[in-house]
Amino acid sequence: MKPEAEITDEAVNIEDVEIRLLLEAIYHLYGYDFRCYSKASLRRRILHRQQMSGFSTIMEMTDRVMRDRHFFVNLLNDLTVNVTEMFRDPDFYRAFREEVVPVLRTYPFIKLWHAGCSTGEEIYSMAILLEEEGLYERSMIYATDIDKGVLSIARKGIYSIESIRAYSENYRRAGGKGSLSDYYTAKYDGVIMDQRLKRNIVFADHDLATDQVFGEMNVIICRNVLIYFDRELQERVFSLFLDSLDLGGFLCLGTKESLRFSGCEDAFEPVVAAQKIFRTRQIHERDKK
Repeated sequence: MKPEAEITDEAVNIEDVEIRLLLEAIYHLYGYDFRCYSKASLRRRILHRQQMSGFSTIMEMTDRVMRDRHFFVNLLNDLTVNVTEMFRDPDFYRAFREEVVPVLRTYPFIKLWHAGCSTGEEIYSMAILLEEEGLYERSMIYATDIDKGVLSIARKGIYSIESIRAYSENYRRAGGKGSLSDYYTAKYDGVIMDQRLKRNIVFADHDLATDQVFGEMNVIICRNVLIYFDRELQERVFSLFLDSLDLGGFLCLGTKESLRFSGCEDAFEPVVAAQKIFRTRQIHERDKK
C-alpha cells in the first residue's frame, strides 16, 4: 500500500495534467491561450468552477467545455480577472497628470493603448483625464481585452450608481478638476458615461499571449494584468510592448508589476518609479548591439 503522502502527491500530479489538458482544449477549440498564465491563480479559479458546477474531476469539466460553448463562456469569466474601478490607484493618475501629460502636450497627435481594459472603468478614467487636460481632441485610445464579454460592457459604458459613488473619491484624489458627475448621466439605478468620452475610443479584442504588435503607440497602459502571467509570458508581453511603443513612449504598469530582471529592463527608464511609469530610452540597448 502506498504511503498517504505519495497518494496525495500523485493526486496533485494528476490534477496538474488535467489542468494542462483543459487549457490545451480551450486553446485549440476557442483560441484563448491561458497556458502561460500563473499556475497557482489558474488552479484556484478552475477548481472553484469545478466545485460550483458539481464535477467530480477536471476531466469531466473539460468534456463539458468542449461540447458546450455557453459553459465555456462562464469558465472564461472565471479565468479572465476583471477587477477594476474608475481612477483605480489615484496616485497613478495624479502622477500621470504631472509627469506624462506635459510631454504629451508637445505631440500633435496622441495614441494610447490600454491592454487588458476589462469592463472599461479605467478607459473612461483616462478619457476624462485627457479631456480635462485639453488633450482628448487629439488623442485616440485603443482599448483591448481578451474577453469579448467585458468589452461589450466597456463599449456600453453603463455602471451602477453605487460604484460611481465610490469612484468619486478616487477621482478627487487623482486630481480631478471638476465633479465626476460631469461625465455621466444617471438613469434609474445606473449611470451611462457621456457619449463625448466614447468618440475617440476604439474597442478591440486582443490576446497578449498570442497576438502581435499593436501599432506605434505613445503610451501603453497595462496595469494589474501581468501579475497573472508566468515569467515566460511576461517576457513576451514586455517585448511586445517595447516593439509597439515609439521611442520615448511611456509604459504604465500596476503597482505590483516590475520590469526588473526582464530582458527589456535596459530599454526603459523610470519616470515615476513608485507608480511604475516608465519611458523607453531614445536608443534601446538592444539596438546598440
